[in-house]
Amino acid sequence: MPIYDLAIAGAGIVGLAHAHAAAKRGKRVVVIDRDAQANGASVRNFGFVTVTGQEAGDCWTMARQSQDIWAEVAEKAGIAIVQRGMVLASRFDESEAVIDAFLRTEMADGCERLTARQAQAHVACLRTDAARVSLYSPHEIRVESRTAIPLLARFLEEQLGVTFLRNTTVTAVEPPRVETADGVIEAETAIVCPGDDFTGLFAERIAAYNVTRCKLQMLRLRPQQPVRFNTAVMSDLGLGRYLGYAGLPEAAPLKQRLDADLQAERGNGIHLIVTQSADGSLVVGDSHHYAKTPDPFASDAVDDLILGEFDRVLDLPGRVIAERWLGTYASAPDRWRFTDRPSDNVRIVVVTAGCGASTAFGIGEETINELYGSAA
Repeated sequence: MPIYDLAIAGAGIVGLAHAHAAAKRGKRVVVIDRDAQANGASVRNFGFVTVTGQEAGDCWTMARQSQDIWAEVAEKAGIAIVQRGMVLASRFDESEAVIDAFLRTEMADGCERLTARQAQAHVACLRTDAARVSLYSPHEIRVESRTAIPLLARFLEEQLGVTFLRNTTVTAVEPPRVETADGVIEAETAIVCPGDDFTGLFAERIAAYNVTRCKLQMLRLRPQQPVRFNTAVMSDLGLGRYLGYAGLPEAAPLKQRLDADLQAERGNGIHLIVTQSADGSLVVGDSHHYAKTPDPFASDAVDDLILGEFDRVLDLPGRVIAERWLGTYASAPDRWRFTDRPSDNVRIVVVTAGCGASTAFGIGEETINELYGSAA
């Protein structure tokens, strides 16, 4: 009999979410990763579990489900939820129609339209002219990715009995044999969660989805004076990018306005997200550039565009850049994720829209239900 019921290649949030879904059903799970600790997109993002604005359909549904699981797991794993909710502040006339249209959809359950004064009750440093009409959502939660992912892995190991093999490269997956550079592991089923590594396991199958990579730039700012963000903040650029808004017919005039007035920002795939860490610093981003192999260099000009939007929306003079970093994630032109099935007992799972932290727990439940049947 194989030692494990399930072997998972990849210990990012997608792999960990699948491990959680299987282990809580009592499955014997091993997670194998080539790195010593989490080092990719899962620890380089905002930690912003975003529901509102996700694309209508299963993306939004998976995000709602994942948010519920995140809240449950965070408490058990000792992961601090440092922010709740989101204010999307808008300054353009065309944005108002998009917000009102969104509020008429089923995805707006629990959301509200706010005046500038009401928005400033959540984030006092919002500029009045940048928050003429705002959308408030109570659904988002924010964790600190750099600590949340290791804490989640520790919870899976210590409380749910998941085995982790670090610094281990998987070379072939043919259950009940999973071959690694350090030897063979026996497992009845396997799930490959490669992130944006497309040239390793099942490269030909992954290539059929026309995947590429997205590079993004992010910053950490320190305000000159203490300031409290009760929620995360987004801006008009988010209405033009997040498909839950941008896919509405009412968004067409706004996108034309953004293309005209913020041409450089749109050309660099910039939209504003600002979240706050427990130490008061702000995680700010981001940009989006696509290539099979993105260059490793950050651009001051791109950072200046991000910071320009930050300063148009928030009144925080004297803010200082404390950190800069790059992230990469998988991207595809016609889908936000895919699950490929090389055989009855193997799955390849890739999120291709930068929303892995927001949707992975829901995807994990779906995959494990498919492999083992729905949980009782």
